[in-house]
Amino acid sequence: MKTEGRTTAPVAATMTAVKTVSGSQALNQATSLIFETGTPRRTGIDFPEPKGTKSRLGGHDRQGEIGLPGLSEPETMRHYVRLSQKNYAIDLGVYPLGSCTMKHNPRLNEKIARMPGFADVHPLQPISTAQGALEVMSVLSHWLMTLCNMPAVALTPKAGAHGELCGMMAIRARLDHDGASHKRRVLVPESAHGTNPATAVQCGFTVDEIPANAGGRVDMDALRAKLDGQGKDSDIAGIMLTNPNTCGLFETDIIEIAELIHKAGGYFYCDGANFNALVGRVRPGDLGVDAMHINLHKTFSTPHGGGGPGSGPTVLSDALKAHAPVPYVVKTADGGFDLVETPDEKSFGRMCAFHGNMGMYTRALSYMMSHGSDGLKQATEDAVLNANYVQASLSDVMTTAFEGTCMHEALFDDRFLKDTGVETLDFAKAMIDEGYHPMTMYFPLVVHGAMLIEPTESESKGELDRFIRSMRSLAIRAKSGDIESFKQAPIYAPMRRLDETLAARKPVLRWTPPSE
Repeated sequence: MKTEGRTTAPVAATMTAVKTVSGSQALNQATSLIFETGTPRRTGIDFPEPKGTKSRLGGHDRQGEIGLPGLSEPETMRHYVRLSQKNYAIDLGVYPLGSCTMKHNPRLNEKIARMPGFADVHPLQPISTAQGALEVMSVLSHWLMTLCNMPAVALTPKAGAHGELCGMMAIRARLDHDGASHKRRVLVPESAHGTNPATAVQCGFTVDEIPANAGGRVDMDALRAKLDGQGKDSDIAGIMLTNPNTCGLFETDIIEIAELIHKAGGYFYCDGANFNALVGRVRPGDLGVDAMHINLHKTFSTPHGGGGPGSGPTVLSDALKAHAPVPYVVKTADGGFDLVETPDEKSFGRMCAFHGNMGMYTRALSYMMSHGSDGLKQATEDAVLNANYVQASLSDVMTTAFEGTCMHEALFDDRFLKDTGVETLDFAKAMIDEGYHPMTMYFPLVVHGAMLIEPTESESKGELDRFIRSMRSLAIRAKSGDIESFKQAPIYAPMRRLDETLAARKPVLRWTPPSE
């Protein structure tokens, strides 16, 4: 390798040949546990001893050291910067997790969320002092309902599964209100997210699984068989269906499914985790959906998971809107805003103490307003285009799980690794050496050795081409018989391959100081 007239050794040869005394490898700095670095006798800040104060601990004052480590300010900064360099992040590179939608979080959203009045709003402050925050909630609700063509939305759910719970509780409340408490059977396709059947059981329903057909979608013959002869007096409470489904495919019989469920006196819950593949192109209300949660982190770019907290608003149809939980925002006669806090006899009540996560509302609304209706539609189209570009570019060296185009994520199986000695897990570990977080592995469960890739709309063609080249090289190398490099991977990660089974069964959760 040459650069500016000088010849340098390839990175692989350099990193494997040199064992450093410091434990660091150039810019990859070694980092010890904070307990190993710090001591209780060191601190980066000094407080004066309090004067003239009397203990209020009732004789329970601390008698000795608590053993927490102390660091100077430079040591503290370096410790956490070094840790950050060992984490993969969406700000670092392509994050191809399927189903989780790791998309770019615009910094504009973060700036808006930190504005005074949003960042410091408190749920117990007087309504008159929180009018701006309530207006944000009202406008966000309007756009969620508009995009879904649904007449009501509950903002309080804190995450996707919490949103599922909201929708199913509204369905149960409607059934009980109508004297149909015998309707307790919920149909759940086998390709659904795992939280779907768990939520149904949590709400007191029984789960009846619907198999998938060869194309990865709901087997309509199996569904019709379960509904054959079932009228409105049947025990069918509804269906929980993900669309696009977990295989990244649009359910082409979605309208017929809704009609069959409604004919049986049930309600259609749609898992909206993949709504980011539909925004601006399809309105769930037009498909016959009665309830659907929306993951704001997946569709409207709010931080994901531990970067949250999360938010999973749930839109409701005319049939269910009266059974929505409190609190919700209403507009007053004088043009202001108020919160309805007391449930009536139809509402299923309250899901949580307060109103939701204000920071998520502001971020999501900022994303909507900065994109506009045309921008949201384009984001959807780009997400689907990127996924199909990845699928088409890799389908000659990897095996797609299902034929035809996909929606927002491309699903591969492990048939291309057959007889190579390389397994799905080995392939994932080798991706780490290429500088990529592995895609979602072994999910969905209906596909053997599944590899689910969701590039999102955030990635440029250049970034996707770089990712595709790496994936192609790994697939070709696996087929060439280079088993050993896959079994050793990752080579360049801060930690080599672990015994994951042992780590899960016997995790070391506490640091023990070495004996003197």
